[in-house]
Amino acid sequence: MNKLLIATNNKGKVEELQDLLKDIGIELITPSQIDLELDVIEDGNTYEENASKKALAFTRASRLVSLADDSGLEVDALDGAPGSYSARYSPKPDANDRDRRVYLLENLQDKPRPWAARFHATIAIAIPEELWSQAARRLKSQEQVPALQIFEGFCEGEIIPEERGTGGFGYDPIFLLSDLGKTMAELSVEEKNRLSHRAQAVINAKGILKILFSK
Repeated sequence: MNKLLIATNNKGKVEELQDLLKDIGIELITPSQIDLELDVIEDGNTYEENASKKALAFTRASRLVSLADDSGLEVDALDGAPGSYSARYSPKPDANDRDRRVYLLENLQDKPRPWAARFHATIAIAIPEELWSQAARRLKSQEQVPALQIFEGFCEGEIIPEERGTGGFGYDPIFLLSDLGKTMAELSVEEKNRLSHRAQAVINAKGILKILFSK
């Protein structure tokens, strides 16, 4: 079954992952396409815990290879916060992306600039038992293909106090890639999908995906 389930209900992430994975010759499936309604609570303390929890839940529900990611913003002046709590980083119970950006900047106001930061992405690929066994035989070693594979990616930059750009989502409008002089939200799709933390994690994951879906 040459299908990979993108294990997220986040429209922005779906679009980004679809573009990043379009060249690997695998049919990409979203939860809505298979009428899968699954909301996994991201209550882990690390990116790996959250990504793994999502990938495994979607694989168990669909019996498809599932790819999930968890990512966060790590700001040096805040001792690495918000980190794995980036999507929950606001005192407001129903905070949106802008609320979280405003709260982050409030917490940085008394910190000296530049506010060095990085985006950190972790991708988890969960593999159904039957496909896991097939891939293990190809590699002649089951130990090389555990049912869960983890990959990471990073993007270095700094936080700026004013929002710039209309692309992306999350903290993109206040995350400056210093060498380019652009925020993540000012990048073209092509630039972002070459430079972002999620792009780097996907690049690292493509090798195992090609093995999993090889004939």
